[in-house]
This record gives sequence, structure tokens and C-alpha cells, in this order.
Amino acid sequence: MAFFSRSTQPAPIDAEALAPNALIAHRNIEKSYAHGTSRSYVLRRINVDVKEGEFVSIMGPSGAGKSTLLHIIGMHDSAWTGEYYFLDQPVHRLGAKERAKLHKQYIGFVFQSYHLLDHLTVYENLDIPLSYRDIKKSDRESMVCDILDKFAIVGKKDLYPNQLSGGQQQLVAVARAVISNPKIILADEPTGNLHSSQGKEIMELFKKLNETGTTIIQVTHSEVNASYGSRIIHLRDGWIVDE
Repeated sequence: MAFFSRSTQPAPIDAEALAPNALIAHRNIEKSYAHGTSRSYVLRRINVDVKEGEFVSIMGPSGAGKSTLLHIIGMHDSAWTGEYYFLDQPVHRLGAKERAKLHKQYIGFVFQSYHLLDHLTVYENLDIPLSYRDIKKSDRESMVCDILDKFAIVGKKDLYPNQLSGGQQQLVAVARAVISNPKIILADEPTGNLHSSQGKEIMELFKKLNETGTTIIQVTHSEVNASYGSRIIHLRDGWIVDE
């Protein structure tokens, strides 16, 4: 990974200049909000490469910009400046539809607040990411049944999110993120609402997925969860301060 100090002003790059096997490359990413005549920065001069197959943890105190960075990587947030390359695609130059297509094709996201669709059952929530792919209905049914069994939530398949506990919703959210075997999983505090034994099972699952080639980036406050990964990026006040 390459990152730059606060005083560095990296020049624009093109895809040919990216690190070999770079899945993600950020150059001078910044996010801020206007406050009258001044600006409040959430992220400052973020320069980071993530190669395919890495397991990266983003850590730092509350308000450091961790979740904001994860949502930029996940292409949910487009209100930032700088350069972002994903699989050599210049995300910073893409329109909303093109970004959404990349996200649906390659990324599984575990939201801290679940983001399950309230009007759909557990089964239907799990089927959603598969519906974005060219997968036959019979194969989709098999994949949903398999993931329901793997996460021990078969008995919840016909329930709606508001009928589930917080921990159960978190399990469904993780299952939804991994069901389509995405190239990269982004997880925002993936075990925050789970019992310790359930949290360990999720982290062991992430470890196995990573060992088979899935890239994982997680935001976590847990040193134990971070130990499952290959490296840690520390943020403070929007800056990368250590790795």
C-alpha cells in the first residue's frame, strides 16, 4: 500500500500508473462540508491502494472518517473530490448509473444500520443482490436456501425485518452481502450487534472468504476483529495517521 503525508500533493494519475493488481486506488480523496465562508473536512488527502485478495481493517476514534471512507469506496457517496480507480475504472469520472452498475456487480456491503428493505421478507431481501446478476431463478432459489441454512436463519425466511431482533437483522445483512460471492466485501462494524459467539462466526466466515480470494475491507473498533486482517489503516480527524 502507498500513502502520503499531509504535506504531499500527489499529481493526477492514469490507470497505467496504478499498482499491479490494484483493486482500489485513491489519490487525494477529500470530503468536506461548507460552513458559511469556511469548510469542515471529514477526509483529507486520502491516498491508499488496496490489492485484490487483501483483508484490510480501518480503525480510529469516533468521527475519524472511517464510515465515510467506506461509503466512498462502496460508491454510495459521490460528494467528494480526488481520484478513485476501481478495477482500473475512473470512478471519479463515472455517472451515477455507471457507479451503481459497478457496485451491484462487484461489491457486497454490510451496513452498520442493516439497511434491509422493510417491505420485503428475509428471503426476498437475500434474493435482491442475486436479481442484479444473470442468474436463473432456480439457481437463485438454491443460493438463498444455502445461505439461510449457513446462517441458521431458515426459520426466519418469511419474516419481515421489523419482526427480527437487532442481532438477527445483522445476520441477514451479512448474509445478503456475501450471497452473490462479490469480488469485495465492505463491512461497517459487521459484528457490532451480535453476541460474541455469532461475531466470531462472522469473522471466521470473512477469513475463509478472504482465503479463497475475496477482498475484504472492514471498519471496526475491535482489535480482535482487526487481527483477522492482513493490515490496518488508522484514521484520525480525517487523516491517515498510521498503517
